[in-house]
Amino acid sequence: MTQSTQDVRRRRVFYIPGYDPIHPRRYRELYRKEGAAQAEISGYRIGLKPKRTKGPYGWHVEAEMDGCDVAADVEVLVWSDIVRDSMDSSIVATYGQMLRTAWEYIATGVLWRLMRLRKGPVMAALYPVGMLILQVLVALGLGWAAYAVLSLGEVWLGWGARALGAVAFAAVAWRVLRWFKSRDGKTFVYYLMHDYAYSARFRGANPPELEARMAEFAARIGAALQEDVDEVLVVGHSSGAHLAVSVLSDVIRAGQVTGGGPRLAFLSLGQVVPMVSFLRDAHRLRADLRFLSACDDLTWVDVTAPGDGCAFALCDPVSVSGVAPEDKRWPLVFSAQFTKSLSPERWKALRWKFFRLHFQYLCAFDRPLDYDYFRITAGPLSLAARYAGRPPSASRIDVAVSKYTSVAA
Repeated sequence: MTQSTQDVRRRRVFYIPGYDPIHPRRYRELYRKEGAAQAEISGYRIGLKPKRTKGPYGWHVEAEMDGCDVAADVEVLVWSDIVRDSMDSSIVATYGQMLRTAWEYIATGVLWRLMRLRKGPVMAALYPVGMLILQVLVALGLGWAAYAVLSLGEVWLGWGARALGAVAFAAVAWRVLRWFKSRDGKTFVYYLMHDYAYSARFRGANPPELEARMAEFAARIGAALQEDVDEVLVVGHSSGAHLAVSVLSDVIRAGQVTGGGPRLAFLSLGQVVPMVSFLRDAHRLRADLRFLSACDDLTWVDVTAPGDGCAFALCDPVSVSGVAPEDKRWPLVFSAQFTKSLSPERWKALRWKFFRLHFQYLCAFDRPLDYDYFRITAGPLSLAARYAGRPPSASRIDVAVSKYTSVAA
C-alpha cells in the first residue's frame, strides 16, 4: 500500500447495502460505534455529526488522520422498502419460492459451478432449502401424531374419530409451521429464502422496481460528481455490490465522470456477485461487469475474506463470470485477512457467527493491516492512492467458471 501526500479533503460516500429489510439507521450506529473503536485502536480521531447534504438518509463525518483533516458525507442508498415488500409472503408462497429457486439453480447446472468457487456461500444458499424441508417434515410428523392419537377413538366415535384426526393433523401441522416462521429472527430461514428467491425470480435480471430505484441511485451519484469534492466513493456490500456495478456503469456511460471533477472509486465488500451473474438471464449484470472492468474512469477494489462464509471470497467477479475483456483492469482483489487482522481471542469469539462476520468489513479490527474501512471512507487518501501498487491476493480465483456468459438479452 502506498502512503502519499493527502489527496482528499472532502469526500462523498454512497453506501449500497445488501438484501436488508432493516432501516438504514443501523448503518449509522454501526459506523459510529465501530469507527470510535477503530480510532482508539489506530490512534486517529473520527466523529459523526448530523447529515449536511440532501437525500434520504446519511451522516457527516469529520476525521483527523495522519495529521490531516478530512470531511466526508455518507449517504445510504435505500432499497430496504423493496426488500420488505419482497419478503411479505405467506408460508405457502415461501415454499413455492423454494421450489422455483432450487429449480433455477439446480436444473441449469449453476449450483454445481458455484460450488467450484466457494462452498461456504453455496451452503448458505442450501441452508434455507434444507431447513424449510426439515420444518415441513417436523410439522407433518407432529400432525400425523395428533391424527394417530385421535384415531384411537374410532372404537367409540366410528369414522368421526378419523375426521377429527384429519382436522387435528391440519391444525397441528399448520401451527408448527407458523411457529417456525415466528422464530425466523433467530434462524434466518425465511429471510435467506426470500433473498435468493429475489435474484432467481427473474433469472438474474433486475425486477422493474429495483431498476427504477437504481436509476435514482445513479442520479444521486451523478449529481455528487458535479460537486466540489475530491472523491466520490461508492461502497457496495454483499448484494449491494452487484447493484453498484450496474449503477456505476450507468453513471459512467452517461458521461457524468469528467476530467476536472472528483475521482470516482468503487469498493465492493463481501460480494456475492456469482450468485446472480451465473444465472441465465443476468445479461445486464454481465455486460456491466465487462464494461466496468476495463474502465479508466474509476478505481475498483474488491475486498473479501475466506473467513466470511457468506461471500465468494477472493473470487474475481468479472473473471469467474466469464466476461473478462482483454484489456481488463479491475477489480483489484485482495483479502481482509480476518485471521490476521483480528486477534486470536477476537477471531475465536466471531468465527462461528457467520452473519456477524459478513459485516466485519464495516467494523473495527484489533490488529488492522492494510484494510481499514474508516481510513478508506474518512481518511486523507483516495482509494486509488491508498492501493496504488498493491498486488492482488495470489490465491484469488480468476478463471471463467460460469456456464452463461452472454451480455445481450
